[in-house]
Amino acid sequence: MKYYILFGPPGAGKGTQAASMVEKYNLCHLSTGDLLRSEMAAGTPLGLQAKALINAGSLVPDEVVEGMIEAKFNSVEGVDGFLLDGFPRTIAQAEALDGILAKKGEGVTAVVSLMIPDEMIKERIKGRATVQGRADDASEETILNRIRTYHDKTEPLIEYYKGCGKYHEIDGTPSIEEVRCSIFTLMDKF
Repeated sequence: MKYYILFGPPGAGKGTQAASMVEKYNLCHLSTGDLLRSEMAAGTPLGLQAKALINAGSLVPDEVVEGMIEAKFNSVEGVDGFLLDGFPRTIAQAEALDGILAKKGEGVTAVVSLMIPDEMIKERIKGRATVQGRADDASEETILNRIRTYHDKTEPLIEYYKGCGKYHEIDGTPSIEEVRCSIFTLMDKF
């Protein structure tokens, strides 16, 4: 079983690229954002808690996300692997993921990191708010908080996964098709 992590700042194109990656490599796409949004739409207690945190640009507690991910690993069948999008976001989550996979005798296959500059992050998130109607993307303050949170909490994962020999960076600024080609060239190696 393959376990890929799709990494990068908000607005880097992870969601745009994930569908093609899932189709080409027969992966189950686990987007923590999608999982949480479905909980929010259902109005569950978890969803209400998550909504307040997400609207403020904050992260949802680790144990909630980890439980959702582990449950999916144990219940999804008929795939060749998983594509994690939005998890892990911290070193603690990465270590928890390593523990979850170790219980299965598995490990992370590769981290595919789409990188774009901060100004492009702002432009893309604002565009996403308009096109997708995502209220959580509309506020300038929330966007800036997401960028700060990414740099402070998530960027340390780059060194973590480099140290494991699992980190692979892709320039996310070219066209969707060019980025997709770079991703496929990388993933074909695994």
